[in-house]
Amino acid sequence: MKVLMINGSCNEKGCTNKALETVAEVLRQEGVESEIVQLGKLPYRDCIGCGTCRKTGSGKCVFNDDIVNTIIDKAKTADGFVFGSPVYYAHPSGRLLSVLDRAFYAGGEAFAFKPGAAVVSARRAGTTASIDVINKYFTINKMPVVSSTYWNMVHGTKAEEVSQDQEGLQTMRNIGRNMAWLLKLIENGKNGGLESPQPENGARTNFIR
Repeated sequence: MKVLMINGSCNEKGCTNKALETVAEVLRQEGVESEIVQLGKLPYRDCIGCGTCRKTGSGKCVFNDDIVNTIIDKAKTADGFVFGSPVYYAHPSGRLLSVLDRAFYAGGEAFAFKPGAAVVSARRAGTTASIDVINKYFTINKMPVVSSTYWNMVHGTKAEEVSQDQEGLQTMRNIGRNMAWLLKLIENGKNGGLESPQPENGARTNFIR
């Protein structure tokens, strides 16, 4: 089993990375492999709604000059996901949202029915709003949401300060335990012949006609 983690911070060794590494350590203890993908400082274009990925059925974004299609490929072999972000103006980083918009629109099937957790870091506030934004990617795409014993957040302005947030780190460790537990349940269910549910599709109601 493997969990793919995405760090939406431009600071590769900052607060968000500390949170993700804490989750990863518990996953390792539980026998679950993990990988942290750093988005870094590069700019990422947003989804332009061209629909090319849907028309071709490729499961790939038409723009192939950044990490988005690589993430989709990694998602196909991953069993669970953790998306991490710092809080900017009470929302996740723009680079993370641009990447997730394109990855989910083009390659949503690679994520479907696999557990996901949102992790955010902040100096003080804006965390719950940011978690809510990231969670929406899970709930629109048939993904179980991994919770913890508190909101999935850590606090600090640098990694050393996050190390002092004992409740925050406890929350991250419990995310790792809950993720590992859910992955094992899903694996046991599949081994027992339990298939993913088949959702209804096709109904679309417009509010303006």
